[in-house]
Amino acid sequence: QVQLVESGGGLVQPGGSLRLSCTASGNILFNIVDMGWYRQAPGNQRELVALITWRGNTNYGDSVQGRFTISRDNAKKMVYLQMNSLKPEDTAVYYCNKQPIVPWGRGTQVTVSS
Repeated sequence: QVQLVESGGGLVQPGGSLRLSCTASGNILFNIVDMGWYRQAPGNQRELVALITWRGNTNYGDSVQGRFTISRDNAKKMVYLQMNSLKPEDTAVYYCNKQPIVPWGRGTQVTVSS
């Protein structure tokens, strides 16, 4: 089994920044899997926000391109999401997961509001 634990969320004003962290443990060969950050806002489906391949290549959703940066530390089995210039529409629960998807963690709440 794979366990995923997200952290780093909180309440931030528009234009602010947050850095999310995700720790993976269990039966995972972390350094050869692609990892992604997802988010789910109330009433919406969960969507992929950013993806980092095991080689370190990155892809972003159109809505976060240029504002969010995904990175990883294979030695620590961690993946990060640096979020800058946050907007109210970024408010959601953020999750990390591998490719292919495994059972979800609890996520971390990000609220962008003045």
